Amino acid sequence: MGVIGFGWGIGGVLMLLLFAIYRLSPMALDLASFTLSPLQLAGLAFSIVYMAYAEGYRGFHKSFAPRLVARARYLRENASLLRIFLAPLFCMGFIHATRRRMILSISLTSMIVCFVILVRMLAQPWRGIVDAGVVTGLVLGVCSIFYYLVQLFVRPDLLTVSPEVPGVSSIEQ
Repeated sequence: MGVIGFGWGIGGVLMLLLFAIYRLSPMALDLASFTLSPLQLAGLAFSIVYMAYAEGYRGFHKSFAPRLVARARYLRENASLLRIFLAPLFCMGFIHATRRRMILSISLTSMIVCFVILVRMLAQPWRGIVDAGVVTGLVLGVCSIFYYLVQLFVRPDLLTVSPEVPGVSSIEQ
């Protein structure tokens, strides 16, 4: 049962991220039909570089992806029917997590929802400029998840991130 929860947890999150990439990519690719001003080109470069670093590297690679994989590993070893059913939510830290992790997960998700609403109000090419950066960050995020999955199976001792579940430290994983 734990293997099913592990696969559903990681797979569900990956499907969510890939769906976001699929939905945002057309707006970013639509930039090719515009003649961008120097300011817009600078904005595009900034959006891509900033989101690659802030979202892709700092957000996903250094925080979300290793924790996602650590929580999926915890789920694999501590499966319950409810946790397996809600595995993607469990792996993202929305349920059976420390109070701090749940507050951070809910707060971050709320901020992302607000950001999405605001960006939808932008006209092209500005929306495409922002979406190009977001797509870059999401693609790096998906790559980071695969990186940590490979690490889990090749060198599980290297994944020392805490799953942030009540009463478990990173050493006890």
